[in-house]
Amino acid sequence: MSVIKRTNYPQLPTPGGPYVHAVQHAGTLYISGLTAFATDAQGREAPHQARAILEQLATIAASEGTDLQSLVKISVFLTDIADLAAIREVLFDYLGDALPACSLMAVSALFSPQLNVEIEAILALA
Repeated sequence: MSVIKRTNYPQLPTPGGPYVHAVQHAGTLYISGLTAFATDAQGREAPHQARAILEQLATIAASEGTDLQSLVKISVFLTDIADLAAIREVLFDYLGDALPACSLMAVSALFSPQLNVEIEAILALA
């Protein structure tokens, strides 16, 4: 039986609900939806929020001994689909040629009206 490891990263804002930042199982890290909540980007435009989120993802990856090149899948939630081109640009800036599989969903709102973007991810550790 594989061990399941649940982790909150002290460098990131504390989760505000009944979840952890990430769950590791069988060499895979499942990362909860991250936002710019409690960061300098909260309340700013979507590209600034996306950069703050990708920095959080990079922090998680580094804490696990890897980097964003190990992303397998991301899911992006946008409150305004008009931000898509700017979000894609940010993703290319951070991920380069090591693009993960990706899903994009337009949503009516996130948990705070100051948030425009949420990204969840799956990271390969093995």
